Amino acid sequence: MANRDPETIKQEIDKARDQLALTVDSLAERANPQRLADDVKAAVIRFVKKPVVAASLAGVGALVVVVAIRRVKR
Repeated sequence: MANRDPETIKQEIDKARDQLALTVDSLAERANPQRLADDVKAAVIRFVKKPVVAASLAGVGALVVVVAIRRVKR
């Protein structure tokens, strides 16, 4: 191995440490349960707001109301 300046080695170690810290912070943010829950919630809301899905849910809701009324009348 070539002789290297101790100051250069220290700078490389500091740079590697900083890069590792950024990577760990990034992973911690991605694995944050609250952020994951917020992402899922936003995805579900986007899905439900689609016209086809909203119409389907309205139809299912109407069907449930009709069935409930028929059962109450019996």
